[in-house]
Amino acid sequence: MFLLPLSLLKTAQGHPMLVELKNGETYNGHLVNCDTWMNIHLREVICTSKDGDRFWRMPECYIRGNTIKYLRVPDEVIDKVQEEKARSDRKPPGVGRGRGRGREDGAGGRGAKGIGRGFDDGGAKGLVGRGRGGSSGKPGGNRGGGRGRG
Repeated sequence: MFLLPLSLLKTAQGHPMLVELKNGETYNGHLVNCDTWMNIHLREVICTSKDGDRFWRMPECYIRGNTIKYLRVPDEVIDKVQEEKARSDRKPPGVGRGRGRGREDGAGGRGAKGIGRGFDDGGAKGLVGRGRGGSSGKPGGNRGGGRGRG
């Protein structure tokens, strides 16, 4: 199943995780927050050097997203995201998303043509309109190339 990394990180808030940076350092801590650039804010952090011989303990740290090589997230978080995705996939498309587009038979508001389209039953063909093709009623004809307002 395909998971988006940001939805995974949003669900992982409050859970422990391991972050390895491109320079080899690792950070173990609890995820506080992440943003759309995958910048990460951790609390109760233990930082390990690239060689693994030095350790630092920090109350919190901020890691820039483009320095991250990989993230290790607990399995329970991954399972939770998969359940949420499966639950949202079961909903038929379009349910609960706005008012919809109407139906061809005219039921449900504006009809098939949409707002401001009028109703053409074929009987109004001989009348002069006020659009671009018709006569605007102004002296000088339709010069100027405007929108035909009167």
